[in-house]
Amino acid sequence: MAPDRLTAVLDATYTCLSRYGVRRTTMDDIAGEMGVSRSAVYQYVRGKDDAVRRLTRRLHDRALERAAAAAASDAPPAERIHGILAAKLDLVLGLVGGSPHTAELLDTKARLSGDICDAFTGRIRELLTEQFAAVRADGPARLSPAEAADVCVALVVGLETHPDAARLLRPATDALLTGLLPAPDPHPSRTCITLPSERHS
Repeated sequence: MAPDRLTAVLDATYTCLSRYGVRRTTMDDIAGEMGVSRSAVYQYVRGKDDAVRRLTRRLHDRALERAAAAAASDAPPAERIHGILAAKLDLVLGLVGGSPHTAELLDTKARLSGDICDAFTGRIRELLTEQFAAVRADGPARLSPAEAADVCVALVVGLETHPDAARLLRPATDALLTGLLPAPDPHPSRTCITLPSERHS
């Protein structure tokens, strides 16, 4: 299967879903958007349902790649957690902002893509849990790492419908993590250097 042609099919599928929604989009619509015959589209996907699932998976996988990159970075814990949450929020805002119809690709109850959406959120929770587990290894925990992850996911879900969600994510995350992350050590270990003038003979 030629990856570039499959990409073209999925791009056309996205365009058609934006216009008509999942239910009303047909293989003829996708083929027409590409300027090819319907039989040509069938060389790359088994049908409309397959195209929708592949498109949904591509969108969610790209967001997961961003989240995983944030989790693996050398940034401070709060910045890594913010990056994971931003990957989830950006996916939602991109789809909801594109068209009322493309928001269907986020529906966990959707017949064609609900399991993909559930798996995505589950992986986001895992990445967050790993972050909290790492920073709480030596500190007191108000919540378990999994509970802290759930609170963060709930924060993003709450922001998803706010008109200024992208701007609010940073201050909201910072405020939340003040209570979820261990307080920084006010007296980090320092190496003392004795100056020559301070030495006693």
